[in-house]
Amino acid sequence: MAQENNQNYYVYVGTYTHGDSEGIYVYRLNGATGALEYSSKITGVVNPSFLDIHPSGRYLFSVNEIGEFEGKASGAVTAFYIHESTGEISFLNQQATGGGAPCHVNVDATGKYLLVANYGGGSVAALPIGKDGRLAEASDFVQHQGSSVNPRRQSEPHAHAIMIDGSNRYAFAPDLGLDKVLMYQLDLEKGKLTPNTQPWARVHPGAGPRHLDFHPNGKYAYVINELDSTFTAFRFEEDTGALTEIQTISTLPKDFEGNSHCADVHVHPSGKFLYGSNRGHDSIAICAIDDETGMLSSIGWESTQGETPRNFCLSPDGTLLLAANQQTSNIVTFAINTDTGALTETGNSVEVPNPVCLKMLESR
Repeated sequence: MAQENNQNYYVYVGTYTHGDSEGIYVYRLNGATGALEYSSKITGVVNPSFLDIHPSGRYLFSVNEIGEFEGKASGAVTAFYIHESTGEISFLNQQATGGGAPCHVNVDATGKYLLVANYGGGSVAALPIGKDGRLAEASDFVQHQGSSVNPRRQSEPHAHAIMIDGSNRYAFAPDLGLDKVLMYQLDLEKGKLTPNTQPWARVHPGAGPRHLDFHPNGKYAYVINELDSTFTAFRFEEDTGALTEIQTISTLPKDFEGNSHCADVHVHPSGKFLYGSNRGHDSIAICAIDDETGMLSSIGWESTQGETPRNFCLSPDGTLLLAANQQTSNIVTFAINTDTGALTETGNSVEVPNPVCLKMLESR
């Protein structure tokens, strides 16, 4: 059954600005009804395609998915201040990421460092965050090396995300070009990313790992693979940061014919369900998670009511899912049945140009 949610939220929408989009959009979300209402936007920010929010709720960070910054071959990241009373954001500063086309950022739990994945050329970096939310120059930069079996998409590294585990000790970078999840120890004293004792975990050749999420019990991690439309479940050892594959299953129905590529993945806050987005099938794949083994079983698909669901987010209490359809420029709200994991349309949707990333913050 769907639980009642009386909390309201700010929803921050990252976009590509090469079309009609002007930057980052801010909406208010009614937790009880799922309705989205436009609040504000910030313009003049180029391709803020992925976002993350500081643990304090006071700062927002975006990538700038570009190939040149301040005359050098690099992308950038931008820091913003969040105004508590309105949810509006104000520009603070920008820094280079050292690699091209940064596509993912993640703030560590202490709020001291912003980690970034650069898709172009395949690299990751760490940038210190000041007490005022401003970013300093990168304290570390790691270049990935290698290739895999798909000559068109995997001729070189393509870091597609970087996620920190619940203990805040390890960082994991799914690299689409390598068919590996690279694993780092996170040094919060020096701001360094040191290869872990187990430096990487492999997925199937040609799978193309894209995003990753952790189970709230700290025992499992789930990767969504863009190129072959699969989920890979791993056993996670929180003491050592080790990943051991336990299962890979398709994100698509058996009778699907056509082209489709995966994008985003999230574990439900209860730990009972896993959700992933299919671009082509244009759906959210829903799986049940066995709490004892971490294994997945497919329980259905829900149309995202648009094309190319690049990203989606779940409300912190697990009652709502918002899907961002990049190609049709709309965001659709679904109610989550917290007993079955099923999604139901709420009838609420808004038009936003080229939505790519959604981040949610409780309004105060």
